[in-house]
Amino acid sequence: MATTIRCEIVSAEAEIFHGEATLVVATGEMGELGIAPRHAPLITRLKPGQVRVIAENGDEQFFYVSGGILEVQPQVVTVLADTAIRAKDLDEAAARRAKEQAERALADRTDAVEIAKAQAELAQAIAQLQAIERLRRQMKH
Repeated sequence: MATTIRCEIVSAEAEIFHGEATLVVATGEMGELGIAPRHAPLITRLKPGQVRVIAENGDEQFFYVSGGILEVQPQVVTVLADTAIRAKDLDEAAARRAKEQAERALADRTDAVEIAKAQAELAQAIAQLQAIERLRRQMKH
């Protein structure tokens, strides 16, 4: 019985991660998904948020994705995202500025297109800040 599954996290610019995992956790459109070895094949869209990869030795790695597609095959789980960043490489100050800017745009309530854009930017900024916070909590343990 397989104890690991190969995991690949790819952005539009580069491959961000590739390795063996005992569990991959990501947020799909319908909620959080946990992908373990021998998981049934699956394709789903991802929300902006965190992807957590747990290695065989128990080490956890955290990544931020701006959304994208998660594909599960018998031997591999692939995350395809426009933007994927290791959580440790996220810029907290920039994420906070983006969040504040999006909140201001929503408060101004201009046209529907601008509101939708501001909501998407706000969701991405919040997801980045959550990934940073989870990384901090994990490093304390």
